[in-house]
Amino acid sequence: MQQNVLINKQGLTEEQFLASYDAGRYERPSVTVDMLIFTVTDRENKNYRKLPEKVLKLLMIKRGDHPYIGQWALPGGFVQMDESLEQAAQRELQEETNIANIYMEQLYTWGDVARDPRTRIISTSYMSLVDSAALDVKASDDADDAKWFTVTCKLFQEQRTVTAKGYTLQQLAKLNLSNDQDDLSAVIRTIKTVEGKAVKITQEVVESHGIAFDHAKIIEYGIGRLRTKIEYTDIAFNLMPKLFTLTELQQVYEVILDKELLKANFRRKVADMVIETNEYTKDAGHRPSKLFRYNPHRADISAERGEIL
Repeated sequence: MQQNVLINKQGLTEEQFLASYDAGRYERPSVTVDMLIFTVTDRENKNYRKLPEKVLKLLMIKRGDHPYIGQWALPGGFVQMDESLEQAAQRELQEETNIANIYMEQLYTWGDVARDPRTRIISTSYMSLVDSAALDVKASDDADDAKWFTVTCKLFQEQRTVTAKGYTLQQLAKLNLSNDQDDLSAVIRTIKTVEGKAVKITQEVVESHGIAFDHAKIIEYGIGRLRTKIEYTDIAFNLMPKLFTLTELQQVYEVILDKELLKANFRRKVADMVIETNEYTKDAGHRPSKLFRYNPHRADISAERGEIL
């Protein structure tokens, strides 16, 4: 059976159109990937009788070339013509930090016209929450250094204005990243405009100290996404050892959410996510605590209840 051959307005078949297509007809932007690698670790504790506090950390690389030479940025780089975005993300992460084969999920695509002084660059960001103890971080490629930074992001100003068709909400957040040698900071403004059912959200970096490009905005957005995901998924268990206490698990939730949680409410929340064992902690200076492990069948239980993970 003979198939009809479709032609366009110029009288060309698809084969003829592709053969004559000029790929240079339109100026093309460059495409990059940027990776947000989060972890939670214990803060250094000099009192062995007190349980160590936990802190949220983010992996950054020190730029070894212009632009922003000497400043800190997210690991990332340009996408090659023969690889997917995911392949580029994994390759760049390994080249710059020596981290390989970790699960990352796509976060957002950033396309402001003037976000990079070199040329028009569109970047897709990826996010992962990992156990840093299992990683051997080493700077390589065009990165001068790769280090973990303790990261906090706090809202410090909020203003709501009623308009004729709805309202606008302006928020200012302070981002801080620090380690033993470096202190970085930025202020990010978010404006949410609501007109009926139409919602528009814009973000801009108001000021930045030591953080390259628009990466402060990407980091602030990533922290917000991480806080949302920990509320309705089991992502926090990526950080937990095989056996853990409920107090340790609660600390992970609290440091990511940046707020204290009521013990009873938290334990009800995670009841079907953990399985109680017959083992206890044996740390010197602390009372023995019951150990738990992750419940791999939690998804099945939630499905029976009609819940969405």
